[in-house]
Amino acid sequence: MTAVSTRFADLGPRLITALVLGPIALGCLYLGGFAMSLMVCVLATLLAREWRAVTAHAGANIQGQDGTYMMAAALGVLLGRDGVPGIGIAALILIIAVAVSIDLMHGRRRAALWGAPGILLIGTGCIAFQWLRETDPYGPAAAFWIVLVVVATDVGGYFAGRLIGGPKLWPKVSPKKTWAGLGGAVLLAVLAGGLFSRWTTGTFFLEVATVSAAAAVLAQLGDMGESAVKRHFGVKDSGSIFPGHGGAMDRFDGLIAATLVVALITLWRGQTVFIWS
Repeated sequence: MTAVSTRFADLGPRLITALVLGPIALGCLYLGGFAMSLMVCVLATLLAREWRAVTAHAGANIQGQDGTYMMAAALGVLLGRDGVPGIGIAALILIIAVAVSIDLMHGRRRAALWGAPGILLIGTGCIAFQWLRETDPYGPAAAFWIVLVVVATDVGGYFAGRLIGGPKLWPKVSPKKTWAGLGGAVLLAVLAGGLFSRWTTGTFFLEVATVSAAAAVLAQLGDMGESAVKRHFGVKDSGSIFPGHGGAMDRFDGLIAATLVVALITLWRGQTVFIWS
């Protein structure tokens, strides 16, 4: 096997996974409403389950308590529908508090310490993504744009990192990531995000491209943050549900991070990232 084929050994499974799941996800984004909420709810549940599995105390009997954290993420999404994310986040915090109390009563301090902030970030990110999709104007465009930027970040980082290589970005945390990969990720995200804005909403290329760059960097940081957590707990992949990618956390950590920063920018400015006048 040549060096090039070895570097791209996981490309085939990645493409197959994208071709199978991509149309489903895009269809739910386009339809919005219950279809969108159901998709985000499933994603939040998968992410919560994997986070719990990665960070729970080794050997602890947590099977009966996983559902509480998963319920927190799922109910947060469902109750945060129809433009009322505050209710969803309040429910998320309340159920997380119950789950943490159960962990503490059973002596699982480490699981509680890691479980609460992780599920809070996951749930809030999923609620925020749903809220951005429902926000007028340009809600559907904003959701598609975030997904496009994160995918472009992943693709740009993957190919630039594998083809160019070079110095590692943070070898102790993520030994495969390189500075070249980060550059490729940001460059492709800027082009994809800016051109999407120009061709769909006809809005400001420079401003949206700048936010796309910030989202790309945050997506990479989210990916490295998850890698740091997995390395801390001695876990290679968060799961195996997505061939070529690993688990849901391995695939959607960047999306959660990018969504949170875009939601904060939207709240701070009081309007969508597609309006800068």
